[in-house]
Amino acid sequence: MARVPDIKVEPPGPKAKRIIDIDTRYLATSTKTSPIAVESAKGSTVRDVDGNTYIDFTSGVSVLNLGHSHPEVIKAVKAQSERFLHFAGTDFYYEVQSRLASELCRICQGKSDKRVFFSNSGTEAIEAAIKLARWSTERKQFISFIGCFHGRTMGSLSLTASKPVQRGRFFPVVPGVSHIPFAYCYRCPYHLEYPSCGIWCAKVLEEVYLDSFLPAEEVAALFLEPVQGEGGYIVPPPEFVKIIARTLKKHSILLVDDEIQAGMGRTGKMWGIEHYGVVPDVICTAKSLGSGIPIGATVFDKKLDFGVEGAHSNTFGGNPIACAAALATLDAMEKEGVVEQAAKKGLYMSKRLDELKEEHEIIGDVRGIGMMQATEFVKDRKTREHAKEARDRIVQVALRKGLILLGCGKSAMRYIPPLTITTEEIDAGIEILDDSIAAVEKEMKGKSRRTGRKG
Repeated sequence: MARVPDIKVEPPGPKAKRIIDIDTRYLATSTKTSPIAVESAKGSTVRDVDGNTYIDFTSGVSVLNLGHSHPEVIKAVKAQSERFLHFAGTDFYYEVQSRLASELCRICQGKSDKRVFFSNSGTEAIEAAIKLARWSTERKQFISFIGCFHGRTMGSLSLTASKPVQRGRFFPVVPGVSHIPFAYCYRCPYHLEYPSCGIWCAKVLEEVYLDSFLPAEEVAALFLEPVQGEGGYIVPPPEFVKIIARTLKKHSILLVDDEIQAGMGRTGKMWGIEHYGVVPDVICTAKSLGSGIPIGATVFDKKLDFGVEGAHSNTFGGNPIACAAALATLDAMEKEGVVEQAAKKGLYMSKRLDELKEEHEIIGDVRGIGMMQATEFVKDRKTREHAKEARDRIVQVALRKGLILLGCGKSAMRYIPPLTITTEEIDAGIEILDDSIAAVEKEMKGKSRRTGRKG
């Protein structure tokens, strides 16, 4: 591919504009935020239809941990497509699905026997976990966290509490979900300081919620992201997860671990929850499991299984093409030491982002684990007022310079390049980010002078 980055025409170029016009006319309104019309992609590089090449710091929203178009995944997909494309994996048997289930059970935590339910996406993996928890416990209520994102279908949406627009006009969602504050130390909901807080945000579950209005014997499961994704890439203290897990075990409440964005090596371990020394009852994974081929999986303790045919099923879950892609993904990750790469490169990226914080007052916080890194932009470091407009503007400026970025939370920016990205590409991306932040800071100062305001 061409030199990276290489911007020949300011995006969107003329070819991209034509595609965007068609898209705008015929596709339902969704979440598109970037004017890129992709022509091809390889590794950590993306080429658009107008000949521009970019460094990708988004991995298709953490779907492409192995990078774009990994050759082993392409090879596996091609080979399977020549055998057969589909044969309803919940009704019939084929080896590629059985092998993948066996492999997932092997790499998930805990010594207990496990089972797998395959689906097509993360939200479906969560839906399966909801039904599994209700079925196995015969309890009807759930707990999730403020700021969490577990999906947009009606069951998973009832757990989601990331942004009002995701739930607006969809009431009533599935009833029986209680939301509690997450361990967002930079913006503690209780206005306390870590570690003198005593991890009150975890203890409040038992001391307030279960003690005051939420009968523990009616709660089937608590859903947890080991690192909150859409909520702002928020990393809780390790004690938080451990205390929550102990409370759940005490009351026989299941812990459902949502690894859809944090899993598959993204945090420098195969599963994000491994950082906390906790073994969940259920793991939900998707996104990068198929390296771009849609697949979701719900992995759970055998004792939780439905045990009755037809209690839960679907048509495309365990699709042979998706299973082949997933097997190739797991194999390549192991052979190439991708998880270890993520841990090492994550430390390097975190160091580079800390350096940017020293240079730019607009960066209020730097946080992350492995290659799941973020900065939070603020108007003032003392007041910590969100700088959403500046964050969004940085995305635009960086794109024109050849770096693809994606925001999260109210004013955070996530940095989730492929785990296979080179150090040179990380440096090139950080340099563009540095220049883009500086340009936006200059714009903000100019705007403040024109309007007669400070800062």
